Amino acid sequence: MAWGETTSWLEGNANERLYQRLLDDAQDAPSRNSRRKKIVRPADMPWEMSRQGLLKHLINENMNTRMETVDAYMQIIPPGSRSGRHRHLAEECVYVIEGKGYDLHEDCDVEITDVFEWKPVGKLQRFEWEAGDVIYIPPNTIHQHFNADPKNPARLISSTNRIFKQIGLNTLDQMEDAPEYDAKVVLTAEIVRGFLRGGRK
Repeated sequence: MAWGETTSWLEGNANERLYQRLLDDAQDAPSRNSRRKKIVRPADMPWEMSRQGLLKHLINENMNTRMETVDAYMQIIPPGSRSGRHRHLAEECVYVIEGKGYDLHEDCDVEITDVFEWKPVGKLQRFEWEAGDVIYIPPNTIHQHFNADPKNPARLISSTNRIFKQIGLNTLDQMEDAPEYDAKVVLTAEIVRGFLRGGRK
């Protein structure tokens, strides 16, 4: 009988306004979005001395911008230096603004069940790049950027999609820190200029 499970599904006294919250959120969106930035000025783009290297965040979900799906940062790699080495599930697109160098990529075997497991395959691939190039980093690839110029900095723009994080697959593992990383350093324009000249280590 179609209603034979009534004794089961009628149980429970909890009430929530979950659907109403969806309606309220949708109705508030225009007002909320009007308070979010469509233009982000350089002064509003925060620096970060990160384990991955020297970053200037262009778009990030914590920056109150209208962008819903993409995070992007500019990475500065001092002369002859390198980024950190890490991997994440989201694919990444990197535009080389200036400089020349190469990437080392290592693919991983991945299994996503109740737990997320990945294992490096043990084969490094080298990819040369220069200003104007776009570097594609496949999902779940261990990667690192190297500045091959001992006199000039390299600048890269990195973008990734937030959707992986929003669906619970925000895996990010750091295997090696950038040589410049120092958790005690708070970046300023003058400190970054020192790195650009190769005067700081």
